[in-house]
Amino acid sequence: MPEAARSVPIPRLSPADPAPAAPVPEAAAEVARPAAGLFAIGLAGVCAFLGFYATQPLLPLLERVFAVSKAGAALTVSAPTIAVALASPFAGWAIRRWGHRSVIVGSMLFLPIPTLLAAASPSVPVLVGWRFVQGLALPGIYAVGVAFLAEEWPPAALGSAMSALVTGSVIGGYTGRLLSGLVAARWGWRAAFVVLGLVTAAAAVAAARLLPRARRPRPAGPAPRARPGDLLRAPRLLATFAVGFNVLFTQVAVFTYVTFHLASPPYRLGTAALSSIFTVYLIGAAVTPFAGRWIDRVGSRRAVTLALTVAAAGALVTLAPSVTLVVAGLTAVCTAVFVSQSASTAFLRTAAPPRLRPSASGLYVSSYYLGGAAGGVAPALAWHAGGWGACVAMVVAVQLGTVALAHRAWRPAA
Repeated sequence: MPEAARSVPIPRLSPADPAPAAPVPEAAAEVARPAAGLFAIGLAGVCAFLGFYATQPLLPLLERVFAVSKAGAALTVSAPTIAVALASPFAGWAIRRWGHRSVIVGSMLFLPIPTLLAAASPSVPVLVGWRFVQGLALPGIYAVGVAFLAEEWPPAALGSAMSALVTGSVIGGYTGRLLSGLVAARWGWRAAFVVLGLVTAAAAVAAARLLPRARRPRPAGPAPRARPGDLLRAPRLLATFAVGFNVLFTQVAVFTYVTFHLASPPYRLGTAALSSIFTVYLIGAAVTPFAGRWIDRVGSRRAVTLALTVAAAGALVTLAPSVTLVVAGLTAVCTAVFVSQSASTAFLRTAAPPRLRPSASGLYVSSYYLGGAAGGVAPALAWHAGGWGACVAMVVAVQLGTVALAHRAWRPAA
């Protein structure tokens, strides 16, 4: 039978979807998903992450303006990651209540509101509060977006659709950091949030208009849940949660506290210059798709071991008294962390028994973003103890500990 004429089941990746979908003719699915749909998915990724890490280049500025500690300023980075970790387990419930597309569109249109209100914050605690509300919207765009693609896109085009979402997310994260730094350097940090809110609103409206309608009805019935004891008896799964936690811990810790390092003597970089260092994210994003095939060939265990070893070396390079070498080290860290995240997510399917996979996916996302929240705050203790050098020592220790954990716990099952 010709490939285009076969009926292929649409896979379900959402934590809330317990049953396989009914067969859908792949050729018909291809016709129903035009190129504009891929553009809309990419725009959704841009919306989700445009303001998510936007305060990273602003941290030294916020520290001066509000006369707060580095840890206090860094809470503006941790707050949205905490919100994502808390909200992600409810993504499946939202899908069942309103459907994939409604949740994505509603979250995108809601996100500009707390972004704009953050500009009026009279203090850091209020700013942290609005940043937390921003984070609550992200699972409704990104996590539900992944489930929407798995549900609605034909298998032959699913890779392209997932790539569009990931690429949009990377572009959004980079653009948000760059815009916030450039605008704040000229008009102040409040103007940065206004610009980000307006750009997010424009992208959200465009994505909502172009996002394809759902072909399939939303899932009904309660989602299956694993008992805590089931997860505790799966050591490889617990190790995978820990690896996810440590991966984002490394990324957030390095790129949050390096801004304080580069704003200090002898570098004295301004807000605009600090925002430009996040260009290294684009290099990591370009390398990661090629790394996926390498992970398939060598396995997640070897891949994460090598990647995090490279990340540790990159972190040590940032101790050099040269902006060029610092940027080179950050490039190595960023790229290696992206590869490690790909390897860790790929191993999640192996680590989780089939009946635990729905719950495991949600818990992995929560663990991942809790690691990001910890990475925004915990290095402040190291900074007070020994500045950037102590922060690097903490990061390297976490990276090498993660390598040891993955090497031991991710052994092939007997």
